[in-house]
Amino acid sequence: MPKRDDREYKALHFIVNMGSQGVLQSDLWRKLGASSREGSRIALKLENKGLIKREKELFGGRWTYRLYSKRMPVSINSIIDCPCLMCANDARCGAWGTISPNECERLTAWVLSLRQGDADLSGES
Repeated sequence: MPKRDDREYKALHFIVNMGSQGVLQSDLWRKLGASSREGSRIALKLENKGLIKREKELFGGRWTYRLYSKRMPVSINSIIDCPCLMCANDARCGAWGTISPNECERLTAWVLSLRQGDADLSGES
C-alpha cells in the first residue's frame, strides 16, 4: 500500500497538470486508485495546506467538488515577449538609474498588453 504522502504528491501533481479546467474530486480518487473516503481526505489536506481550492459542483445529478491548483507551473512563455530581454539598455537599467523600468515606455506597453489579454480571456472590457 502506498504511503499517504506519496498519494498526496501524486494527487497534487495530477491537479496541477489539469490546469485551469481543474479535476472532479471523484475522478481524482479513481485515478489514484483510492476510495472516495481517502480521496476526500487527500483533497481536504491539500486544501488545508493552501495548495488547492475546492469548488462545489453539481455533476451528473450529484454534488461533488472540482479541484484547482492554486499555483500553476512557471513557463518561459509568460515572459517570452518582454522587451527587457532584448533591450540595448539592459546593462544600464535599474530602479534608481538614469534608465529605469519605472519610466520605460516599452515595458509599460508590454505590461498593459498582458493586462488587456487577461481581460479578453475573462470576458471583461
